[in-house]
Amino acid sequence: MDGAPLILVDPQPRTLDLICDPPTRARLEALGRVVVHDDGRMPDAVVDEHLPAAVAVVGQTDLDAGRLARAKNLHAIINVEGNFLPNVDYEACFARGIHVLNASPAFAGPVAEWALGAAIDLSRGITAADRAMRDGIERYQLEGNRNAFTLAGSPVGIIGFGDLARALRVLLEPFGCAVKAYDPWLPDHVLRRAGVEPAPLDDVLGGSRVIFVMAGVTEENAGFLGRRELGLVAPGSVVVLASRAAVVDFPALVEFVAAERLRAAIDVFPVEPVAPGDPVRSVPGLLLSPHLAGATTEAFREIGRLVVADLELLLAGLPPVACKRAERETVGRLRSRPVAPAVQRS
Repeated sequence: MDGAPLILVDPQPRTLDLICDPPTRARLEALGRVVVHDDGRMPDAVVDEHLPAAVAVVGQTDLDAGRLARAKNLHAIINVEGNFLPNVDYEACFARGIHVLNASPAFAGPVAEWALGAAIDLSRGITAADRAMRDGIERYQLEGNRNAFTLAGSPVGIIGFGDLARALRVLLEPFGCAVKAYDPWLPDHVLRRAGVEPAPLDDVLGGSRVIFVMAGVTEENAGFLGRRELGLVAPGSVVVLASRAAVVDFPALVEFVAAERLRAAIDVFPVEPVAPGDPVRSVPGLLLSPHLAGATTEAFREIGRLVVADLELLLAGLPPVACKRAERETVGRLRSRPVAPAVQRS
């Protein structure tokens, strides 16, 4: 395929087989010459050999200013882990008009579905009742529902209103909940158009019976849900942590749950895998999930579909629309960490 576009695929911690079903892989290979390295990181020698001719890099390849200067034909970098990592010289890309994208929208639906399920579980005490029956200490009918409430009609708060929260808002529609949202990066008009009422953080925390934490981590917001903020949450409320553990004072959250001040579902942890003896494993009011909310086979396949859809547009001379685009004003403020190869997660 002499003269055909060259696409480098360096997808660690994913593999091409994981993110592409056969029809999607066929579409990818029809775009030009595809150079794939699936066994760990692509060796520097392979990157340096092919980068000058590459029109796109799919994966988490380190691309500093020196490498980008040699990539004369590069039009796009597409991260398939789901974050904008600090391994790319974003300013050099913006100056060159190189699109920097990630496939994080693939996880929005599955994470939203998990978050909704966790909220229903905690509000109705489903897992707690199962544990009680297994231990022979169950209470029947109304007596067993003293701390339960219905999600339908309950006031809901969402903290962070990106792709995850937008997908969740759609799933909440049949429950008739009044939904408030806090997101300092979005104007009130945009939030209202999405079907939520914009509100200050303290109002969302204090006025919601179910709180979904969907915010990403930036250099400004690490730990912004601290002890004071968690203290505003009404007793008996439910907190669902579905985005990043670093936005919460994690020990304080666990302490509030251990004191039966609130109930919480957690899919993300400060250190993963969680140590076998970590106290978080023994707190009864916690619903624990090992960072699997978004890690479904369908979500990983959707990564491939998003990537190929945008590559087809780019090679046709059109702008990408499927993946999430890095923005000059915000990408440098994000604080995402690479995914450990041994722990497959979103």
